[in-house]
Amino acid sequence: MNPTKGTLTLDQVVDDMIQYVETAPNDKYRVIIGSDSHTNPGKGTTTFVTAIIIHRVGKGARYYFYRLPQHVVRSLRQRIYTEASLSLNTCGELTKLLQERQQEWNLEVHVDVGEKGATKSLIKEVVGWITQSGYRATIKPDSFGASKVADRYTRCSS
Repeated sequence: MNPTKGTLTLDQVVDDMIQYVETAPNDKYRVIIGSDSHTNPGKGTTTFVTAIIIHRVGKGARYYFYRLPQHVVRSLRQRIYTEASLSLNTCGELTKLLQERQQEWNLEVHVDVGEKGATKSLIKEVVGWITQSGYRATIKPDSFGASKVADRYTRCSS
């Protein structure tokens, strides 16, 4: 889903990202994947959202997101690992589609963990998993792909 273009396939997302870069090919870009979740015990669901952001550094960004409702996930550790897994799966799919188009972009994963709070004990494990998978990992307070963009869509239905 893109707020402007509506529902897109991942192929269409990749094509749109490439077109975005082609409008200003000399600019610097970051491709960020981040996931977040929100549990609604009253409904018995946890909503996971994965966002793909193409950031034209200093000049704005374009983003896409995918929402995945599941049965309630109460364990914080399980939620964080599911978020990381969704981001890594998205990175793998993106990498494959970009390679098919002769594009090679460095992807970074924004993780909703930080030095403050209950997720502190998970940083080493999750960051290690992401970096061993070949991607740069960013944590709070710098992980806006997860904590701002993906988070924005965890609590709404559209």
